[in-house]
Amino acid sequence: MIFHATEIEGLVVIETKKFSDERGYFFESFHQEKFEAYIGRKVSFLQENESLSKKNVVRGLHFQKPPFAQGKLVRVPYGKVLDIAVDIRKNSTTYGAVFQIELSQDNGKQLWIPEGFAHGFASLEENSLLSYKCTNYYNKESEDALQWNDKELSIDWGIINPIVSEKDSTAQSFTTFNTPF
Repeated sequence: MIFHATEIEGLVVIETKKFSDERGYFFESFHQEKFEAYIGRKVSFLQENESLSKKNVVRGLHFQKPPFAQGKLVRVPYGKVLDIAVDIRKNSTTYGAVFQIELSQDNGKQLWIPEGFAHGFASLEENSLLSYKCTNYYNKESEDALQWNDKELSIDWGIINPIVSEKDSTAQSFTTFNTPF
């Protein structure tokens, strides 16, 4: 595992080394000690989720409010997505900054998104599978979201006719958002 800091403090891109031959491939997708050594703190993953999305589906920008805030370790075992993280930590020097990265089964990259970020993604291929480990359990009363197409955030999702849920279409704007982080 190779760790790369991003321009947004706490957000980390993780590359995996894939060993391939005529039989297929092998790679280590997670190593607790290496991960914690790089992150600089103990991290416990309590829940793991999967999301299968058709091409052009946009999901997000989701987060859970404290005390049920979640850090997420995101990867794509099948397909390709444009993964988005938005810094919503009010005392951060990068508050409101958007980070985007392509995650795919081919590049094997993962993204560590600590607590205090909104997260979303766009499926760039048919039946893209997103898998993510979470540091806290899902709590319905704590879930929240920002508008995926908020003008102030100005995210280029790379999709002309996105498929978006009603819930995501009616999420709050970043302009009127009062962060709990």
